[in-house]
Amino acid sequence: MAERTTKEKEKAAEQTTATLSGLPLECAYAPDDPGAWPGGEAPDFPGEFPYTRGIHPTMYRGRLWTMRQYAGFGTAAESNRRYRYLLEQGQTGLSVAFDLPTQIGLDSDNVLARGEVGKVGVAIDSLEDMETLFESIPLERISTSMTINATAAILLALYVAVAKKQGADLRRLSGTIQNDILKEYVARGTYIYPARPALRLVTDTFAWCRAELPEWNTISISGYHIREAGATAVQEVAFTLANAIAYVEAARKAGLAVDEFGPRLSFFFVAQTDLLEEVAKFRAARRLWARIMRERFGAKNPRAMMLRFHSQTAGSALTAQQPENNIVRVAIEALAAVLGGCQSLHCNALDEALALPTEQSALLALRTQQILAAESGVANTVDPAGGAWAIEALTDEIESRAEEYIGKIDAMGGMLRAIETGYVQAEIQRAAYEYQIAVERNQRVVVGVNRYTSDEQRPIPLLRIDPAIEAAQVERVRALRARRNSEAARSAIEEIERRARGEENLLPAILAAVEAYATVGEISDALRRVFGEYRESVVV
Repeated sequence: MAERTTKEKEKAAEQTTATLSGLPLECAYAPDDPGAWPGGEAPDFPGEFPYTRGIHPTMYRGRLWTMRQYAGFGTAAESNRRYRYLLEQGQTGLSVAFDLPTQIGLDSDNVLARGEVGKVGVAIDSLEDMETLFESIPLERISTSMTINATAAILLALYVAVAKKQGADLRRLSGTIQNDILKEYVARGTYIYPARPALRLVTDTFAWCRAELPEWNTISISGYHIREAGATAVQEVAFTLANAIAYVEAARKAGLAVDEFGPRLSFFFVAQTDLLEEVAKFRAARRLWARIMRERFGAKNPRAMMLRFHSQTAGSALTAQQPENNIVRVAIEALAAVLGGCQSLHCNALDEALALPTEQSALLALRTQQILAAESGVANTVDPAGGAWAIEALTDEIESRAEEYIGKIDAMGGMLRAIETGYVQAEIQRAAYEYQIAVERNQRVVVGVNRYTSDEQRPIPLLRIDPAIEAAQVERVRALRARRNSEAARSAIEEIERRARGEENLLPAILAAVEAYATVGEISDALRRVFGEYRESVVV
């Protein structure tokens, strides 16, 4: 590792990088005198433990972050067209949004899915839909992220089945499934099963991917949804890492070695509008996680200590009033993510407070990333904000306060217990209430909402989902059931139930079921019959 790091530094030093005016830029900066650094301590360098300044010695001088625009709506065919369009425009990775029925394991013809099919993401009922979704997209050569949790194992199996049909080498597949079920119980709500059997699905995925998909990120531990629910930056870091600790403990209990599954853990954080706080937040999270992995779990593999994260600009910061202002907000948030050292990034579109993004607004969001990468100059030096007094002080403060939260959660018996008692939910609700009160009292300015308002509202084009899509999708899944080999599908479902009642890994059975064209709803129902369903307790 040390030899590789040295070579990367030497290579970066040889590269000629300059400002717009031709002034030379070094790969990374630090004072010759450690006493000149805020706090008086010598800083770690990029690519060195505890990775405060970035997980790679050269960061974006070696490789830009992945530009991964989140997209999906209506049918698989419509979403496929949007993916291919964005790839043609320079997007470098895919990010799939699924509709609510898919997220909670309901087929499109389920009565509970009425009115939601294809609305906030693409409807995926079966392998047939997944094949259409990725038609003409070579999965071996593209990195795909899928925002899916309760049904993550099923959607991963569907993705693998499509890749096999394409003749791809599964060991070269790269991408991420979110697969972060714990945050669903505190912030988002698209859960199906109780937490403990849901955790089994997560660790089964860890184990199966280690053998079959070694380049796949098995989880994206999400602070994004925690923050969007109203948490502070400190709470986002603390609760996300507390969830991560619970996953590591569960995986170790399942017999997995931290140095083997640790490198495939990834994270997902929001990028909010408070530029300095956000930059410091990313740096603090990276440093704290490195120490947790080494000191608490005894990790020795440097890659198991590196916090790799995707960032998305803040949906909660978008306003329906004066929506053009959202372009500026997103640019600031994206800058924060890049200054903070993200590995991939999604920029929200200006119209997303009102509807799913149009093709034009999605393109503008992608262009925001491209301008940031090509024209701003912030990618030319590693950790360009490092050493700033305010940034270093905020990094230390966020890390310290997040550690206090994690200590409280440890004292309760861990994150599962903290969720079951409602502690985490109550903390987020309190923070959300305090923020909203500050906005209503004009103590927190939101331009166009509580200050600099205007009665004049210019309409902007919006994407509308054709209601006929739902009827067509319902007919599609029913036709599939009528023509498939019903006996093969039934037998595959029975095998899932059998394994669920025991301790065998569920992923091979789920893959066999999707290849037999069993549906997402049928597989989810099989697990419901064994695991039951989660019912949220009311916290007062």
